[in-house]
Amino acid sequence: MRAALFLWGGLVVFGCGAVASGRPGAGLGEKIPVILDTDIGDDIDDTWALAMLLKSPQLDPKLVTTTCGKSEYRAKLVARLLEVARRTDIPVGLGAGGKGGTGRQQAWVKDYDLGKFPGKVHEDGVQAMIDVVMKSPVPVTILGIGPNHTVAAALEREPGMAARAVFVGMQGAVRKGYDGGKVCPEYNVKAAVAPSKKVLGAPWRECVITPLDTCGLVRLRGPRFQAVADCADPLVQALMENYRIWAKKETVKESSVLFDTVAIYLAYPGPKPLLEMEDLKISVTDQGLTVVDEAGARMSVATNWKNLDGYYDLLVEVLTGKKPGAQ
Repeated sequence: MRAALFLWGGLVVFGCGAVASGRPGAGLGEKIPVILDTDIGDDIDDTWALAMLLKSPQLDPKLVTTTCGKSEYRAKLVARLLEVARRTDIPVGLGAGGKGGTGRQQAWVKDYDLGKFPGKVHEDGVQAMIDVVMKSPVPVTILGIGPNHTVAAALEREPGMAARAVFVGMQGAVRKGYDGGKVCPEYNVKAAVAPSKKVLGAPWRECVITPLDTCGLVRLRGPRFQAVADCADPLVQALMENYRIWAKKETVKESSVLFDTVAIYLAYPGPKPLLEMEDLKISVTDQGLTVVDEAGARMSVATNWKNLDGYYDLLVEVLTGKKPGAQ
């Protein structure tokens, strides 16, 4: 295979899938092992994030766990999407918070039998997460894009997990709130304050977050959105079908806010030239605010965009396999 070399969001990427990285355990030619922890089935951005993850050759998903309850409903969404993507090699884990409940994407999985998923389904997703991290010969990145019930439960059961993993999350709001407005508690933290204190305060090898300051501004519109909507790829078409069901519309012309996709980008190896990253010490208050605090845990925080249009182009290219505007 000819090793074509090109730049992808500031990363050096080879046609064979190798990437240049400075992150531990992800050297040249290696993929970063990741666990996605998601509350898929509530806001639609988790579905976009899962599709982006599955189409990112730099990342090697080892497990997808659910969080914030409704675990059977969420696991069905994950499992069916993995089948569409032909990635049933990726196990699914039912996470913390209970099995019962549904959500706005229920119509897409109402007839889906989780018991017939051809891959592995872990009834104890918390233990599955621990096992992947503790048995991995290299550090695993945990991508936390929902409330932190499952990750916190894993840390409670195995505190040593933090020293063997990187945490990358869509978590909090530091200087801006929703839509760039006044800072406020962000949902993932507010919905699980005690778990978020445990997770964001844990001694990870590295902790990286995209708060509302950056992820809360991401929305695909115009030709970029249309390029995704028109893509014939089965996984992208499943994404669009879920979006229409979630939005309760037969036709959609722009995306909702795609908070969680930014966490996928942050998990990529190498520098993040599209974002301004700051090293900050962050604490979680009892009200669910994420505040700069000298007594807080040190983490790398995406506080501003350097090139939001560049991120839109990257997202479209990852999902469709084509640069925006290319025929």
